Amino acid sequence: MKRWPVLIALVVLVLGLPGGGAAAQNTADPLGADLDRLLVDPRLVGTSVGLVVRDADSGDLLYTRSSADRLVPASNAKLITTATALEVLGADHRFRTDVLASGTRRGHLVNGDLLLRGTGDPTPLAADYHDLAARVRASGVRVVAGDLVADDTWFDAVRLGTGWAWDDEPYYYNAEISALTVSPDTDYDAGTVIVRVLPGAAPGAPARVEVDPPNDHVRIVSTATTAASGGSVSVDRDRASTTIRVSGSLAVGSEPVTQYTAVADPTGLATSIFARALADNGVRVLGKVRRGVTPPDATTLASRESMTLGELLVPLLKFSNNGHSEILVKAAGRAVSGEGTWGAGLAALQAGLPGLGVDPAALRLVDGSGLSRMDVVSPDQIASLLIGARDEPWFGAWYEALPVAGDPDRTRGGTLRNRMRDTPAAGNVRAKTGSLTGVTSLAGYVTAADGRHLVFALILNNFVSSSPHDVEDAIAVRLASDRAGLGGVVLAPRPQADARSGDLECSWSKSC
Repeated sequence: MKRWPVLIALVVLVLGLPGGGAAAQNTADPLGADLDRLLVDPRLVGTSVGLVVRDADSGDLLYTRSSADRLVPASNAKLITTATALEVLGADHRFRTDVLASGTRRGHLVNGDLLLRGTGDPTPLAADYHDLAARVRASGVRVVAGDLVADDTWFDAVRLGTGWAWDDEPYYYNAEISALTVSPDTDYDAGTVIVRVLPGAAPGAPARVEVDPPNDHVRIVSTATTAASGGSVSVDRDRASTTIRVSGSLAVGSEPVTQYTAVADPTGLATSIFARALADNGVRVLGKVRRGVTPPDATTLASRESMTLGELLVPLLKFSNNGHSEILVKAAGRAVSGEGTWGAGLAALQAGLPGLGVDPAALRLVDGSGLSRMDVVSPDQIASLLIGARDEPWFGAWYEALPVAGDPDRTRGGTLRNRMRDTPAAGNVRAKTGSLTGVTSLAGYVTAADGRHLVFALILNNFVSSSPHDVEDAIAVRLASDRAGLGGVVLAPRPQADARSGDLECSWSKSC
């Protein structure tokens, strides 16, 4: 009976460890001991913690803490989506947008419909639709007797993913998914518009509101005014509506307030912009604008191809673009089974997981971006993917597209550009971030100080503090500085002062 107090004390010690109590591997090693200390952080009490570190070349396990537990991965899910999409679609895959004519042609007249057909390309800008319209005119068309028909049937009509939060719908990181869309910038934030609010000339004057790209699809309702000083502005979109409401005030002479807003019905937005472009290029459509399916005998007048998937990985992974990820899911479904749906796409992508060393039965993904809290995957599975990907022909493009710690160039540093600067991890760690309220993750590659190639995967769930990015960074720095058996640099985590900061990817707020 005297043994019971000792056993109880051991149980209490184990259960008190962050991450549910799974002890580290080989804690006598300096690396294991240091990682253990970093994970004994007051903010992680009651938090689910999963961490694994492996030698990328040998596959040897160097550290584990509850790494077999399934956790919500946030945007770490994009590692799985992009790797399997490369397997299914190939790094050279391009999306295509076509303008076609049905019916008969008589000189400058199309005695039929003009059709705009998309296959999921997230990269067209308003200028690209203008170029397509100019090529329609260059083909000799001046008048279309029928309708302007938008064909987005390459994908299904389900615009939002399973488990996405209803109150996130107006925000640009929650943009609707369509086979026919338009982007306002060269980050290719498809399905969104940029709303700029500018002060009037004098106090009391209405604020000016601009929308980029200009279109007839969204409706702006503004009560915003100009103040002598101070003020704040709110930009909100009515749920399931094309109405965007602007309110508040901003001071005379102040800088514009800029906000990215997801639009309802991105097909309608793209079609509106193309209709304007046709008119600007002197092409008259006598009928109405409607939705439809391109007939098989339609004649192609103009086409546009996107950059390759290998190139699209850069904005997708550097800036954690949710829409791109979901487009890849539906494109995979269309390629494999002829169905541009989430169900068909996820089945197509997950069929490729065993070849990358991942057990599809050990995880659940209901979307491609990680926005859904129904997604669960273990750090072990992510680490296996990171190792398995190194043998694939597309690995170079995928690796280069990962954010680089501390690199100030946003097209290289991405979501890690402001993290781990002036540390051994800077320019070394290449990893995918993930952030939701109460969730953060970091997984990728690092070269240790003694030249060993390591992979690591860390997922933290259910913290109620500010996001512990500093703990993630300290772990990555410790790995980057490691010399086997000799130790490395241990940074003291520095919590953020604002408990609300870090809830979302910094790129989603355009802060990195």
